[in-house]
Amino acid sequence: MEIVIKGLFKKYKGDKFGLKDFNLEVKNGILGLIGPNGAGKSTLMRILATISRPSDGSVALNNTDIVKFPDTVRKILGYLPQDFGIYPNLTAMEFLEYIAAIKGFTGKGIKIRIEALLEELNLTAVRNRPIGTYSGGMKQRIGIAQVLLGDPKLLILDEPTVGLDPEERVRFRNLLTDLSGERIVILSSHIVSDIETIANDIAIVCQGRVLEHNFPDSILKVVENNVFEATLTNEEFNGFRVNYLVINSMRKADGWVVRFVLNPGEKRPDLPVRPVKGTLEDAYLRIIATTKNGGRYGN
Repeated sequence: MEIVIKGLFKKYKGDKFGLKDFNLEVKNGILGLIGPNGAGKSTLMRILATISRPSDGSVALNNTDIVKFPDTVRKILGYLPQDFGIYPNLTAMEFLEYIAAIKGFTGKGIKIRIEALLEELNLTAVRNRPIGTYSGGMKQRIGIAQVLLGDPKLLILDEPTVGLDPEERVRFRNLLTDLSGERIVILSSHIVSDIETIANDIAIVCQGRVLEHNFPDSILKVVENNVFEATLTNEEFNGFRVNYLVINSMRKADGWVVRFVLNPGEKRPDLPVRPVKGTLEDAYLRIIATTKNGGRYGN
């Protein structure tokens, strides 16, 4: 399968744009969308799920315009928005059977599918408890389960790991990896490490545009030989974080250990520094920071 997005715009009242000349091509596998709040990720996902219409531009699934022919997407779609509705008085089994019936899935096969999903998402032990008694992470897993009913070929997941603990996130990542072979999976996350671990294709989005679309290894080249650590005194620390892009910092008894990225054109500080291996988060933050400052990223 292939999705081709060309010149996509989404305009709101007051000349505000959710998307501006957005262009992207997506093929089978897992595409990770990362970007700051308000970047346009959720807007894009609602358009792809045919819930919202673009102001201009085109979206084609296998050469078919999904704005004109939305059922092309809907019959193969599994969509999980950031905020999805549940029925708190229903048990997990009752809720999933109800959603399956709405989607037109009936018979013995769907019951087997529901049992398998509850097992994969570690919900079997609470399958007969009302969903209203679930924790936030358990409710999120129910949302993921209902998306996977009917074995959809296009999965659109908006912040699916919110509320999941580290063990649940690993289980979910493994599940998506198993599903991704002959499907398109598009997911957004504020947890960059989740995207780095699971996605074979990454799009960095900011201000309604695609800043970078590439394989993870290629994006990492943005910060190759540009990520360092330094040990600073308390006096050095305050000035340092004003002048350099500090990714994280750790306080020690006698000062600070900081991890930082050099932006384009910057020279190493006149301090002892240690080069370290860059991560996707380093590259993402450098690209976003450089773009917001009106420049271009790169070595």
